[in-house]
Amino acid sequence: MKKVELLAPAGNMEKLQMAFHYGADAVYLGGKLFNLRAGSDNFSDEEMISVVEHAHKLSKKIYVTLNIIPHNEELELLPEYVKFLESAKVDGVIVADLGVFQIVKENSDLQISVSTQASNTNWRSVKVWRDLGAKRVVLAREISLDNIREIRAKVPDIELEVFVHGAMCMSISGRCLLSNYMTGRDANRGDCAQSCRWKYSIVEETRPGEYMPVFEDDRGTYIFSSKDLCTIEFLDQIIDAGVDSLKIEGRMKGIYYVANCAKIYRDAIDSYYSGNFKYNPKWIEELESTSHRLYTTGFYMGNPGASGQNYNDRNSYSQTHKLVAKVIEKLPDNEYILAVRNRVEVGEKLEVVSPQMETRELIFSNMRLIVKNREEDIFVANPNSFVKTKIDIELNVFDMLRKKI
Repeated sequence: MKKVELLAPAGNMEKLQMAFHYGADAVYLGGKLFNLRAGSDNFSDEEMISVVEHAHKLSKKIYVTLNIIPHNEELELLPEYVKFLESAKVDGVIVADLGVFQIVKENSDLQISVSTQASNTNWRSVKVWRDLGAKRVVLAREISLDNIREIRAKVPDIELEVFVHGAMCMSISGRCLLSNYMTGRDANRGDCAQSCRWKYSIVEETRPGEYMPVFEDDRGTYIFSSKDLCTIEFLDQIIDAGVDSLKIEGRMKGIYYVANCAKIYRDAIDSYYSGNFKYNPKWIEELESTSHRLYTTGFYMGNPGASGQNYNDRNSYSQTHKLVAKVIEKLPDNEYILAVRNRVEVGEKLEVVSPQMETRELIFSNMRLIVKNREEDIFVANPNSFVKTKIDIELNVFDMLRKKI
């Protein structure tokens, strides 16, 4: 049986490494041009060649985003970049625009995934992309399980990819002009200011200056702001619908988010293929540990209506745990070098996060600060420092230490 692919975001090399280590089969990433995450680190040409080689050694895949909606002047450099990506042996490109699609076809034999930005919500549009030569269609987020089943039944010979976790956009498939209109930053070129997350009040035309919140409180409203998608409780139904790839959103998110989401969805997928899928409450507990807005099932069970909106405030993220450090080197005698991400003190109770579902607890009992090949005992370590510590339990490189908030 061909297993469904777990596709994770990789905004930089560190996130790519964590995604693979924690169970992703493939990652999607952007080069320095033509992708919808201008604020991400993205990858230079030299880095692109390196990460593709790294991924293929692990039998993993790399998909490159070419999903901007370009203007004429932005097309000039695209043919050469497409040829470069083919020479780098990337596993495919993600395209939203018909013109870009044609350029890729004319200049390479790259496999093309049609981006969610193309808003494919019906089997006829999917069939057209297949006839044009697309390998895969990333379905619009505004689609139900019943829709997916019908698309699969009527167009069986194309791969289907769907989002299963992460931030949602208030506009259809992210085709939004709000940021451009309000700030001059174009969401369709990867520079969204997330204007939908701002606070809004309404003004009645005959009463200028009299601002009224949509709800009767003093905070205004955030009615354009969506909750975050989470499908872990019914992931088996999505796989049963006949999709080929399950996609996690979040190239701008941190390593803890990328690693933990990959780990949980990996465990759920493996549970499905064991033939004994049963929802594990630990999955949602772990997903709650990463920074997120309130969760929604999106459109999978039908139009969510008002229940899909995040009515709290722009910064209404919640999480139960905070990343403290990542293991970057394993030394003899249970000593480890850690890259510190958040303040940590000797004596704190921490949890070890690894690719396995089980978390382990430890008391952080000692650390030595490493500065210019010199070490000194410390009791508090701050972000962006490196420390050496002796821990009695076995750890591995890329394991993470976290603490409860």
